[in-house]
Amino acid sequence: MKDTPEVAEYLIDITTAKVAEIMARESGRTTAECMREFMSTRTFEVLDCRESYLYHESVEYVLDMLDDERRGDFESWREI
Repeated sequence: MKDTPEVAEYLIDITTAKVAEIMARESGRTTAECMREFMSTRTFEVLDCRESYLYHESVEYVLDMLDDERRGDFESWREI
């Protein structure tokens, strides 16, 4: 699959939805609440930046980044 802007947008949307679903399942909140929360994070900003190619990583990887952000640990982000 060629990495076109449409493919990038699709992968970002799917990753965002999956992250919100997992957050909702783990917290007992609604998916919509979790999606709003996730979309206000720096992790989402990086995911939404096409040049980062974070959308090529697994949902688990993105969730690990979100956990790092919540702890204030951005050291691991230097690799991006």
